[in-house]
Formats: sequence, C-alpha cells, structure tokens
Amino acid sequence: MRLYLLFVGLIFFASCVSNKKVTLLQKNDVNATNLPKDSVIRTYAIDTFQYKVQPNDILSVRFESLSPKELDIFSTSQNQLNVQLQGTNGLVMGELVDEKGEISIPFVGKFKVSGLTVFEVQDTLEHLANQYVEAPTVKVRLINYRITILGEVKNEGSITLSNNRVSMLEAIGISGGFNDLADRANVKLIRQRGGQTEVQYINLLDENFIRSPYYYVYQGDVLIVPPLKQRPFRNYFGQNLALFVSSLSVLLLAFNLLQN
Repeated sequence: MRLYLLFVGLIFFASCVSNKKVTLLQKNDVNATNLPKDSVIRTYAIDTFQYKVQPNDILSVRFESLSPKELDIFSTSQNQLNVQLQGTNGLVMGELVDEKGEISIPFVGKFKVSGLTVFEVQDTLEHLANQYVEAPTVKVRLINYRITILGEVKNEGSITLSNNRVSMLEAIGISGGFNDLADRANVKLIRQRGGQTEVQYINLLDENFIRSPYYYVYQGDVLIVPPLKQRPFRNYFGQNLALFVSSLSVLLLAFNLLQN
C-alpha cells in the first residue's frame, strides 16, 4: 500500500506546473503577498522602435494633391495601391519591394525604400511629388506586416498586424495566448534580417525582457512556443491515470479479500 501511495504521489508531483513557470515578466514577485499598491515599482527606458522597410515587404502608396485631375500624373487608378484581402490565403495587393530594395513609381521610375522607415518613405515621396503636382499628400502603409506563431498557443497560424509597433506579448495575446503547458522561458524566435535567418531563444518569464532588442516583433517573424516537460504526463499518461488507479485499487481490494 505504501508503494502504491508513493507511486501515485510521484505521478502527481511530476505533472504539477508551478506558478514560476507560467507567470510572465517576473521580478522576484511570484506568489508575493506584500507587494506595494498604487505606486510605481520600477521603470524601464525602451528604445524607440522604428521598423525599416526590407525587400519583399508590400507597401500601399496613395498620392493626393490639389492639382486638377487631368494634370495630376499620380491620380490614375493604377497608382492607388490599396489593400485587398481575398479568401483565406490573405492575398495582399500592393507595391512589392524588390530584391534591390526598390519600388516602381509611375512617371518617376525606381525608388529605393529599403532601410527607410514608413514615415521616411512617405516624406521622401511627398517631396518628390512636390516637383510635379500642387500641395501633394502621400500616404504610405506597410500592409503585409505578418508574423507566425506556432506551438503551445490557443490559435496557431499567421496573423496580420495593423501597425508595425507591436510587442512580442501583444502578438501572442492576439493569437489567443499561451496554453497551460507552454514553456514561456524558451520561446524560439526565427527572424529574417537582410540575407540571413537568425534563431534566438527568449525568456518571457523574466521582466528584463522589456529591455530586450527582441521586445517588438518584425515583419515575417516566426515564434515557436515549446511545451513543458510535464506535457506528456498531463496529456497522455494523465488521461489514463484514473483508469489505472481504479484498476489497481480493485486488484488490491481483491487481494486483501483473498488473504482474509
């Protein structure tokens, strides 16, 4: 009987997940009861995040001006590059940045945009258009800012973000958040930077992650959230544990009755 209870106890503790493995952005405050209220405990200086356009990004470029339509060389419908989503594949129509980091502007030619922020592209195009039309306004948007989240999250798949200043935690929240058995301390980040693919592991349990250069997501990021080692116990062995314990209890009871 003692061996039986010891076995059940070992299984129980092996499948437990402590709060220290699930509480995000910890700073020695997990399960603390004397935390100060209504006061700022710490502050972090976060670097300004400015995404730089890269090859294969898709830009929406829209020109507007006060020039009469017949004199406005940018007013044709082919220059109004807006977002169109078709079906579940999310086909995005816009101006694709080529491998040289350039886009094609009608009546102007190739224009280099890689290495610039969206606002810098907008200001530069506006200055360029000022040479051709009266009081131009240029609106530029990055329309394929998409990341992929896989593994132990509620909703796996790719998500398209509405802006290019989204933190890692916000992106995971958009995907529905972590599953109970997600390993938040070893999230794998795969990032395309220039002509290279970088692989980095990040620890979302540590509050110092706020100061990490990986705090914000980039276009094309892939996050892979691995499971905790308790997952096999909870998902597979745990499902049959009740049946096993019941069967073992019946056998022990039968054995005791036979002994008597």
